[in-house]
Amino acid sequence: MMPDLPLDQLRTLLAVVDEGTFDAAAAALHVTPSAISQRVKALEQRTGRVLLMRTKPVRPTESGEVLVRLARQVARLERDAYAELGLSGTGEPTRVSVAVNADSLATWFLPVLSRVPPEARLYFELRREDEDHTAALLREGAVMAAVTSSPDPVPGCSVRALGRMRYLPVAAPDFAARHLAGPLTEALCRAPVVVFDLRDDFQDGFVRRLTAGRSGASALRHYVPTSEGFVEAVAAGLGWGLVPETQAEPLLRTGRLLGIAPDRSVDVPLYWQQWKLDSPALARVAETVTATAAGALRS
Repeated sequence: MMPDLPLDQLRTLLAVVDEGTFDAAAAALHVTPSAISQRVKALEQRTGRVLLMRTKPVRPTESGEVLVRLARQVARLERDAYAELGLSGTGEPTRVSVAVNADSLATWFLPVLSRVPPEARLYFELRREDEDHTAALLREGAVMAAVTSSPDPVPGCSVRALGRMRYLPVAAPDFAARHLAGPLTEALCRAPVVVFDLRDDFQDGFVRRLTAGRSGASALRHYVPTSEGFVEAVAAGLGWGLVPETQAEPLLRTGRLLGIAPDRSVDVPLYWQQWKLDSPALARVAETVTATAAGALRS
């Protein structure tokens, strides 16, 4: 027989994770730190799992992440139910937390926010994260939905295809003349390159495909952790890089950028993953995201 999971214990676990300490959670819930500790211990005894790492700030274990996600989902359903019954009484809009990669934010995703009908009374909490890592925020329960590159649904989530974002390998003309003369497979292994951050291996993967795995991009690299800054760094001649098609095309037309391998574009499939909840707010956002992506991404 499955153990019951009391809502007050789930709310307490969520408060500890969100506030970072037992004392802060106690202040937020207007109870004593001892009561917080007792509720967490009771929930751990019910589940037979250690749910929290007692660090500063407190962090959930893998089992804790499952229950934190459940607690957030229950809270979302409660708010939706109160709103439908007209019992919320606060007049506050609904918060929707979404993880989005930087390139989507800079190109097609922000219009989603303005296209959600005002009567929906939604406001957004956006978390910027690489599309390969947004799924982790879903697993942790930190967000309700995410734009991700994975077609495999996170447990408890649904997934739908959005389209493909195309990237073009480009460089400033002067940079190409200085660094990319001769065989491209050799030049890209030596030429300075622009990358997003320390986890970004997109440019390395491109060079590995060109060289049949013999080499990645050069160790001479500039780290520019914003989508707009990345494009400007490439256009300024700091290095070559893979730039979203919609950002590259205006600069290609004006001559600020030059395609260095016109037949070697890279398409990244994007997916929308969200909690499996019968939530009007999430459904409204999903419809708008899907419609916006259909007009902005390649099919």
